[in-house]
Amino acid sequence: MKLLLLFTTMLIAAPPPETRKDDVVDTLHGVKVLDPYRWLEDQQSPETRAWLKQQDAYMRAYVDKLPQRASIVKRITEFNRVETASGFTYAGGRLFHMRRAPEQDQSVLVMRQGVDGKDEVLIDPNPWGGAKSISVRDYTSNGKKIAYGVQKGGEDEVQLHFYDVDARKDYGPVLPRARYMTVSLLPDGQSAYYVIATPQGPRLYEHKFGSEAKEIFGGHLGPMMLMIANLSADARYLSIMVLEGSASAKNQVYVLRLSDGMRITVNESIAARFSGSIGGDTYFALTNWKAPQQRVVAIDLNNPAQEKWKEVVPQGKWNIESMRLVGGHLAVHTLENVQPKIRLYTPAGKLVREVALPGHGSAANLSGEWDSDVAISNFSSLFQPPTTYVHSIAKGTRREIHQTKVPLEKMPVTLDQKWFTSKDGTKVPMFVAHKKDIKLDGKNPALLYGYGGFNLSTLPQFSQFGAWWIEHGGVFVIVNLRGGAEFGEPWHEKGMLANKQNVFDDFIGAAEWLIANKYTSPKHLAIRGGSNGGLLVGAAMTQRPELFGAVSCGIPLLDMVRYHMFKVARYWVPEYGSSEDPKQFEYILKYSPYHNVKPGTKYPATMILSGDNDTRVDPLHARKMAALLQAANGGDKPILLHYDTEGGHSGGLPVAKQVENIADELAFLAANTFAR
Repeated sequence: MKLLLLFTTMLIAAPPPETRKDDVVDTLHGVKVLDPYRWLEDQQSPETRAWLKQQDAYMRAYVDKLPQRASIVKRITEFNRVETASGFTYAGGRLFHMRRAPEQDQSVLVMRQGVDGKDEVLIDPNPWGGAKSISVRDYTSNGKKIAYGVQKGGEDEVQLHFYDVDARKDYGPVLPRARYMTVSLLPDGQSAYYVIATPQGPRLYEHKFGSEAKEIFGGHLGPMMLMIANLSADARYLSIMVLEGSASAKNQVYVLRLSDGMRITVNESIAARFSGSIGGDTYFALTNWKAPQQRVVAIDLNNPAQEKWKEVVPQGKWNIESMRLVGGHLAVHTLENVQPKIRLYTPAGKLVREVALPGHGSAANLSGEWDSDVAISNFSSLFQPPTTYVHSIAKGTRREIHQTKVPLEKMPVTLDQKWFTSKDGTKVPMFVAHKKDIKLDGKNPALLYGYGGFNLSTLPQFSQFGAWWIEHGGVFVIVNLRGGAEFGEPWHEKGMLANKQNVFDDFIGAAEWLIANKYTSPKHLAIRGGSNGGLLVGAAMTQRPELFGAVSCGIPLLDMVRYHMFKVARYWVPEYGSSEDPKQFEYILKYSPYHNVKPGTKYPATMILSGDNDTRVDPLHARKMAALLQAANGGDKPILLHYDTEGGHSGGLPVAKQVENIADELAFLAANTFAR
């Protein structure tokens, strides 16, 4: 078994920097709530900036001395300095995608004439003033024209540009930095519809270039609402979906007929989720109305009365994750015991075929156009890097057009689905991967990853962390927590609002199962999660600190009493609740990681990661939690804040910087779990 000898000793951290503590107390619903580090919420204050410099120096003094870090940088560089391709879109007989050559730091937007044409560079951000954290993001194309975002660092917001493919140059207006939810170009490229998320609520604009943009929908919507607007393939209709926050239990759907401006109501009153696409004059809706595992109904836009709706794909045993329209067919993506399946149906609901997948892993649904035979799909597994396929819907054929050639070590590896019993008796699955020859003696370093929220499924997919961990003799685990979509809306509901503690219990149950079955032991067990998963590991380590050897808590939510007051967190109140509600406050306070740190507790080695450019989850959570844990820790394990001033929630950093950040995190976890 390949375990690095360099992990036989563990670096002892020096005492952390002193942090000023204030006597800030709020009284909420008769309960006194302490907040000693509220001053760290002010990101731009001179005191906060000085504190961040101290924290960075403290973190670097520990991480830079880890003897294995140099070898990890080398290996992660090998993983990253390969050609990558992503975001494939087929439109107007042309194939567009983002491509990055091994030596490049940012991906380049390229085009092929047809599927097999030569890549032609359209937009290359690498030379833009030497600012390597500027990238192209979220493009859309009608084949002739492109709308694309210019992103700074890890911000969610972009500046919106328009590009003429044939002329090979930008044209039209440059729209200011904003949170553009969706953008659709008309066929002539001289008009666009786009949705902007504003502090007042989402707004849909029609913009005829050369004139001022005109708001056409959304003025009545408040700040907790979201909106998505998409143009039909033939550009005759614009579908509008309004969501009540990120965990919306009810979606309103309208369709704007562009020829006469008539607005057709698809759903306004039914308390259920609706989403879909338009083929011809039919809106195909994926909905959980009267179907917890979802079904597909066809709605004639010329006669949209509810009694005229036709069910075309009924609810089955397994949850339907998504539905797409491609080549005159419906591509239906389901999860069956957390294994993806894709099936094609006719518009009338007749099964045509199942689309073959390479194996166990993560498969995105087919994407394409209603009137085009060409469809694109993507697949990845722990042992297969991201691979893109092109399909002929009519012929039923599939062929690979790109695979990221990551230099993986050839070794016999096993990937098993295991089931364990959570605290309340619920059976929960997880995927466990490792070299076949490891000995289950309780001394194997294990890395446990989870998410558990927002109706999102967590499937095995290629991970640099997983690949490195397994190569070096570790056990890599992905757990399918409640709160996700793995088993439909009931599985999600069991992990949201007042049921959120179930998610943490599931995660802790997975850790206990791994220990009981001698895959690992507490001192060898690392846990990792980001965003909602950062909340997950924050709650797990404050509830059961003795169960873990190391924690990576990325871009996290941690102060759940005040989270809804910052950035775009108002969208998440339907998922978590709000401390403004006395009943919700009661259960939130019980698990909020920031409010459950206990002085004198021996906490595991912990790295909290965030950065100035996280415009989604406010980095104040990371700053406040790092200060509190450092002050409260009764043990000798390091509590570090890894804070990248360019970093954020949405990627965007140059490859060289990504490598350094990954190496810091991975070296930290390994140093605190691999030593025997």
